[in-house]
Parts: sequence; C-alpha cells; structure tokens
Amino acid sequence: MTTLQLVLVLLASAVLVVVVFRSLNLPPVLGYLLVGAAIGPHALDLIPDSEATQHLAEFGVVFLMFSIGLEFSLARLYSMKRTVFGLGMAQVAVTVAINVPVALLAGLSWQAGIALGGILAMSSTALVVKMLAERMQLESKHGREIIGVLLFQDLAVVPLLIVVPALSQAPEAMAGTLAIAALKAAVVLSLILFFGQRLMRGWFHIVAKRRSAELFMLNVLLITLGLAWLTELAGLSLALGAFLAGMLISETEYRYQVEEDIKPFRDVLLGLFFITVGMFLDVGVIVRQLPWVLGLLALLLAGKFVLIAGLSRAFGALPGTAMRTGLWLCAGGEFGFVLIAHIKDLPLLPGATLQVVTAALVLSMLLAPLIVMQSERIVMRFCASEWMLRAMELTQIAAHSMATDKHAIICGYGRSGQYLARFMAQEGISYVALDLDPERVREAAAAGDTVVYGDAGRREALVAAGLMRASVVIVSYADPGSALRVLSLVRELRPELPVVVRAADESDFDRLSQAGAAEVVPETLESSIMLASHALVLLGVPINRVVRRFREVREQRYDLMRGFFHGATDAADDLDEARQPRLHSVVLNPGAWGIGKTIADLGLDRFEVSVSVIRRRGIRAVSPSPEARFEAGDVVVLLGVPDGLAAGEGRLLKG
Repeated sequence: MTTLQLVLVLLASAVLVVVVFRSLNLPPVLGYLLVGAAIGPHALDLIPDSEATQHLAEFGVVFLMFSIGLEFSLARLYSMKRTVFGLGMAQVAVTVAINVPVALLAGLSWQAGIALGGILAMSSTALVVKMLAERMQLESKHGREIIGVLLFQDLAVVPLLIVVPALSQAPEAMAGTLAIAALKAAVVLSLILFFGQRLMRGWFHIVAKRRSAELFMLNVLLITLGLAWLTELAGLSLALGAFLAGMLISETEYRYQVEEDIKPFRDVLLGLFFITVGMFLDVGVIVRQLPWVLGLLALLLAGKFVLIAGLSRAFGALPGTAMRTGLWLCAGGEFGFVLIAHIKDLPLLPGATLQVVTAALVLSMLLAPLIVMQSERIVMRFCASEWMLRAMELTQIAAHSMATDKHAIICGYGRSGQYLARFMAQEGISYVALDLDPERVREAAAAGDTVVYGDAGRREALVAAGLMRASVVIVSYADPGSALRVLSLVRELRPELPVVVRAADESDFDRLSQAGAAEVVPETLESSIMLASHALVLLGVPINRVVRRFREVREQRYDLMRGFFHGATDAADDLDEARQPRLHSVVLNPGAWGIGKTIADLGLDRFEVSVSVIRRRGIRAVSPSPEARFEAGDVVVLLGVPDGLAAGEGRLLKG
C-alpha cells in the first residue's frame, strides 16, 4: 500500500467514526480504537502494521504531549500542589506498587509490573474534564480533586515514556541506562528551560510582528518538531521535546493563539494514533481470553475506585467527595494506550497480556459515562453522611432565604451573577444566589453577599432558596443543559414564575423559550448593541437618537422589555413612575371565566391592557393573535398600568 492510500484509508475511517460517535454522544477515541481493530492486520487487513503507519502515530503522540505542555502552568501547579503532588502522586505510585507483586504472582517480571501499573494508573483526561464541564462541577470539591489527579497523571506520562522502554533491558544494564537518561534529561531540561524562557518570548514577538498567520503556524510547527527532534537526538523520547515546547510557549502571551492553531493538527493526528493502537487489537485473541478481559475490567474499576477513594479520604476529603472522586477516575485513559504503543514491540509483556489489557481499557472507557451518570445515586445509597451534609446544605440555604419574600433567585454567582446582585442591592431588591464553587461562596458570603453553596438544578435547593415565595428566577450562566433543568423544575413547581435565562448566542433561543423561559438574553446580541451604540456616538450620531434606536431594537427583540413584573420593593418614587406599564401573570385555573374565550372576546382594550404572552404546557407564545383561545392551566401575562391590570385580571377570572 502506498503512503497516499494509507492516509486516505485512515482519513476516511476517522471521518466516519467521528460522525457516528459524535451523534451517539460518545468519545471519538473509542471509535478510533474500534475502527483500527476492524481495518487492522488481525481483521480486514486493509492497512498493514508498517513503519509508515507507526510514523503517523508518533506524530499524534507528539502533538498530544505538546498540548499537555501548553496546559502546564507553574502557578496552577503551586495553587493545587497538595492535590497534584499529594493525592495525584500517591495514586500513580501506589497503583504501580500494587501491580509489581501482582505481576510476580502471575509469573511476569517486576519490570512488567511497573509497566502494567503505569498503564492502568491513567484515567481519561479528555473524557472526564468534558463531563465535569457539562455538569458544571469543575469547581466543586470532587471536581478539584479530580483535576489535580489528572494533572499529575499527565505529568507522570513524561518520565514513564522514558523509564518503561528502559525496563526491557537486562537488570545490570538497566540502572546505567536509567542513570544516563536521567542525566541527559536534566541537562536538556536545564538548557531548554534556562535559555528557552529567554529566547521564546522574544522570538515569538519577532514572528508575530510580521502579521502573517502562515508564518506563525510554521513557527509553531518548527518549534514543536524541532525540540522533539533535539530530545530524540539526546537519546530521549520525541514526546518529551514536544512537552517542553508546549511548556515554554505556555509562559508567553501567545499561548491561546497557539492552542487554537494547533488544535486541528493535534485532533487529526491523535485520531490516527488511536486507529493504529486499535490495529494492534486481535479480536480472535480477545474472544478466546474474554473471561480474563472481564476479570481485569472488574479489577480495574473496583481496584482503582477503592484505591482513589481511600487515598482521597486519607488526604482529608469527606466520604461523599472521596467516593465521587473514585467513581469518576476508576476507568482507564488515553495515556494508557500511549504507553502500550511504546512497549508493544518490546519483550516486556506477552502479546496476549497486552491484548487483554488493551481490551479492558477500551471497555472501561465505554463504561465511564455510565458510571458518572450513576455516581450521585451510588454515593447517596452507600454514604450515610452524605444525607446529613445534604440536609445541612439545604438548611443553610433555607436560613438565608427565610426572611426574604418576593425576592430573586440567582442561579450561578460568577461575574454576571455578582454584577446582577449588585444592581439588585442598589435598588433594594432582595435576592438569594446559588453557586457550586465553595471558595467563591465562602469569600462572597464573608463579604456580606447573600450567596450559599447549592446546585440550582436540584429541586430541594430551589425550594430551600424560597422558590414558592420568589418573584423571578435568573440563570446567570450560559449553559443550556443546566438552564433546561432549572426551567423544568420551575415549570413543575411554579409554572407562573418568570425565568430569565442567559445564552451564549441565539442558537438555543427556541429550545429555552419552549422550555418556559420568560426571556432569553443572548450575549452576542447585547455585545453587538453596545458596540454599535459606542461606535454611532463616536461617529457623531446624537445620543438621544442612539438611545431611541436601540430601545426600539430591544423592544422588538425582547417583547417583555415593554414592561416589568412589579414587586413589593417597586414602590414608585413619583406618580409618573406609578403609571408606567408593567407585567402581571395570571394563572387560569379550572373554573376561570376566560377559559374557552378568545383574546378578542375579553375586550381588554377598554382597560388599556394587552396580552403579552400565553404560556401553555411549557410552550410560550409571544404577542398572540386576537383569535387565540384560552385553555385551563394557561399562564397569561398581561401588560398595562396597575388599575387596568386589576380590571383585566378580574375579567379573565370572573367575567
């Protein structure tokens, strides 16, 4: 097979697997492995396990390690040093230590035990971080522990890539090889870090001044591959040089631009790498060894869970946090495959053993999302203290909201939530904020803000925050999944309560509106309005015309901008303010006079009242037509002045 044919088959396979696995919401890495097994020499034999294939795979590892280097931050490591170099180091070291006697009992060498321990110690950084972000748990207690352990695992790959291949040598030569490798690594690291730190920023500045995207990309590739070549020339691995390149660039202001530029190369080449790992899988051997595969899978999941949860407890975590950390990290990871690729051609582990280990890692990564989905249920079932902590958390929320009435519930206390809370405090409006970042909650609460630790996506937390007495719920973060959970709970408990949701752009507008959001505020629209308003003023357009123009835009885009929901704290400062249009929600319970009537039948015009919104079974109709007919259970939002609203409500309910 020619090189072009090889690349075409790999690319076609990669495209197919990404489409299928993205649609199934599964990590593409698993698809790459399965495709590799299908097209490899042990199955369809479309691609031979040739030197050209291995070269492509090597480039995938290089760019993966470069990306890890970009994420490397001394400041971040220092801030998390106890978790990274305490819990993380202990997890990897104990896993390796346990596997040495296990390997000896199985008739393998202690060197094989170290290699096996390094492979099984890894967890999936890409998969776990993605799931933490989706559940907004990156800043939770178990989220921080998980990130710390994953960070050390990523760092541990660098020395493991040097040590593990050396283990295949004779014992008398191994010590000398490792000592020479350590000396070379120390010299290379010292030279690159000492001189590289000084040269990298200046060189990137020279390149960036040319204002050429092509030159910038070429420069990144040159530095990445150049340092990888230098470390290989010194007798070390390509991956170490790529990691150092990423680490040097991470200390410059060009880090984020480099990260975006390199991402397509990294993902494509990494996909090809996992396909080549999959080609190593022999389905026939795995089927014959299936009991061993399932046994190792059970040992991997149970053993890593017990080990990580136990170490987490030993480092001071609460039982619930320790169990969550263990459940999230018990599966295998992509760096395990990186280590397998480096030792499969060495006389370290028998081929059948590597087949069993690889198959168990693949199955564990397939099970990882299911384990995470059930983690909360498992923790609540087996951790008695979690019920007490949950009750204390709800009690704390209830204590902060007990004295409030007609207040706002702010879901999320990041920058947007904090700015919103300050505006409300200036207007004398009470609020209760819920957030999942314990450090943020502690500092804000100490400063006097009404913020408590709690998950707004849980029914108990919303009820404890005074949902049944609140005037509005505001989702201050742009996460559609979490916002939909909040909307579902509010619609179930108080369907007439307005919910305002923040969105990144208008792509989620329909979904959030249909879920019952009273208004969806897209960041892109608001930033565009502000940019345009400043630009028009600077261009000489009179300020009153700019204000009028964008008021019209907002009124057209946000129908509810034509009024506001009045609360007890909205006592008018003057008579003119008291006559401003406002919004009022009316629930049509069974027996209401307006059920079965149309908007035109009501004759609300004589009260100077109009129907702004009708919300029915979670579907929201803005500016409904006069022929719209009311049904039992509808939430009708009226727009008008106070006297007219009272008359309109009476007309709807009593006729």
